[in-house]
Amino acid sequence: MIQQFNLYLKTEKGCNFNTATKFLQNLKRITCVCIKNGWLLKDPFASISLTLKEVDRPYLTQEELNKLLEFNSPYERLNRVCDFFIFSCYTGLAYIDVKKLKRLEIEGSEDYGYWIRTRRQKTGGRANIPILPMAKVVLDKYVKLDLLFPNDPVLPILSNQKMNAYLKEIADLCGITKQLSYHIARHTFATTVTMMNGVPIESVSKMLGHKNITSTQHYARIVDEKVGSDMKILAEKLSQQLPASMYVTN
Repeated sequence: MIQQFNLYLKTEKGCNFNTATKFLQNLKRITCVCIKNGWLLKDPFASISLTLKEVDRPYLTQEELNKLLEFNSPYERLNRVCDFFIFSCYTGLAYIDVKKLKRLEIEGSEDYGYWIRTRRQKTGGRANIPILPMAKVVLDKYVKLDLLFPNDPVLPILSNQKMNAYLKEIADLCGITKQLSYHIARHTFATTVTMMNGVPIESVSKMLGHKNITSTQHYARIVDEKVGSDMKILAEKLSQQLPASMYVTN
């Protein structure tokens, strides 16, 4: 039954490998409850492995991010979408978390800085994020925080469908060849904005609202550029420690 359901998900429903596996994982949770309560006598997943495949997580480089920061269109809708995307690039918030963000979830002041303290819609994980200057510029452009009531939404963001459609248009205008979607902003925050600037993975995990650091390590594997620059600095330090005799050749 499990194998047939897996085949159904991949063919009739068009699910990819990981999506089908996640559906099966949810089903397994239900069967575990059934076994504990004696409603099932045999585990249908006993001989089935439900391991997810490692996938590439696209993100913008600093050069590509700079193109968006400099983007200016005669069409207000494109400027607005670009601003909201940049806000997520510098906060790590997913689309739904920006959509539901309320004034009461932003703490602080102009003098001491602002923080976003919210729970992720997807996992319920707690996210504590200092609002960086780029994100604050976007906020100031569209809203006055002091005039909002606690339950007022912070940003007038468009639907996810429209955001992604306009982002593809923006990518073409900026010469960005990657398939731009709103979720890439979250990946960009985890890599280009934080890890590549030396922010520890533990801090990044907390800001992203991950319940365990394993989820954050997926991003850590793709920052080869940061590893290369770190090792270059190390190599320069070690070369200065080498005795002169080491450079003598026969």
